[in-house]
Amino acid sequence: MRYRSIIASLAASVGLMVTGAAQAVEIQYWQYVFETRVQAMDELIKNFEAANPDITVKQTTFPYADYQTKVIAAQAAGNGPDVLQFFYGWLDKFQQGGVLQPLDPVAFPTASIESDFFPIVSAVKRGDSYYGLPTAVRSLALFYNKKLLEEAGVQPPQTLDELVSVAKATTKTDGGGNITSEGLTLDFAGQDHQWWREVLVRQFGGEPYDADGNVAYNSDAGLKALQFYTGLQTTEKVGMAGFMDEGQAAFKGGLAAMTIDGTFRLGAFRPITDFEWGVVELPANAEGVRSNYASYFANGIGSGAEGEKKAAAEKFLQYISSDEAMQVWLKVVGELPARKSAALTDANLADPIYSPFLKALDYAHTTYFVDEAGERQTAIDMVNRVLLENQDPKASLEEAAAAEQALIDAAK
Repeated sequence: MRYRSIIASLAASVGLMVTGAAQAVEIQYWQYVFETRVQAMDELIKNFEAANPDITVKQTTFPYADYQTKVIAAQAAGNGPDVLQFFYGWLDKFQQGGVLQPLDPVAFPTASIESDFFPIVSAVKRGDSYYGLPTAVRSLALFYNKKLLEEAGVQPPQTLDELVSVAKATTKTDGGGNITSEGLTLDFAGQDHQWWREVLVRQFGGEPYDADGNVAYNSDAGLKALQFYTGLQTTEKVGMAGFMDEGQAAFKGGLAAMTIDGTFRLGAFRPITDFEWGVVELPANAEGVRSNYASYFANGIGSGAEGEKKAAAEKFLQYISSDEAMQVWLKVVGELPARKSAALTDANLADPIYSPFLKALDYAHTTYFVDEAGERQTAIDMVNRVLLENQDPKASLEEAAAAEQALIDAAK
């Protein structure tokens, strides 16, 4: 009898183990490769799995240039991710590819989203549905090398005129007049295209797009903004497109006094030990007008997630868009929390690094992209035609406007 009892007990234990194994769920999380982002997500996954031992999250990453194609192709093949990161400007493209499903308002109440997150979250809303939630938001600011500015006897610029003056004072050249250290990086493929579109065009009195989303920068203001930007190389000679390949590389290497970049660069700049750097708001124009560009990567639920996987995916998304997760992201990546309660703390507002980015959120604009990659490329081509091919700025501006409008029209 005792032997039978032991066997029965063992059988029951095995049954429980089998039941537990059957309840375990593995979900796939995808994002593009960016070192600090991957590190932050590794930490978040570890925290989540510790609190949810029945759920395993496998992170897969792809190079940025391949990411969108990989996601759409995987979804078409029926093996897409359960949770994925996507730039807000990719939403329509991903929708066309059937990549995302709308967030269930039971798990993610619309009223809570719109009261808790910064207003730019609406960029991932279509109709009555949200398709993702950000962990962090990004704005732009001017990074400066304190050592190089002090050597030149200048202060961080507050206006566009001061920006040119400080850049001139800190630019270094060799005997042949070739730049050896930039006063200001020129990297249109980085964040400069955002600076031109959403900041300079407005500061010169225009609007990048009209109320219907059509191109409006092919104006006198747009031309003046383009001439100002390209003139930094052709006339002022304070920077050079392609110098050290990327603006952030030149700044990190101590060979650029100033660079315009986003909050996501904080994690990459923090390890710099050769010099101390600071951050100020993007320069205002002569009338004191400021503008900025705010953006974010959201996390959404793949359209193929169903049943237990969908429930696990929702639970994971709830965690990575929580206040706790946002503090981890701020610490590791440097991007500001997307929830107002997590971002607008006394400590963050008093922080000399975070404060300029937070202030910018009050007057920042979020570009509505129908084809982010294509529209970005038209802007890059516009500047390259002027700087590399010596095309007339007005002609290049008109060519860019026509090309981008064609992309917008094709999406309607």
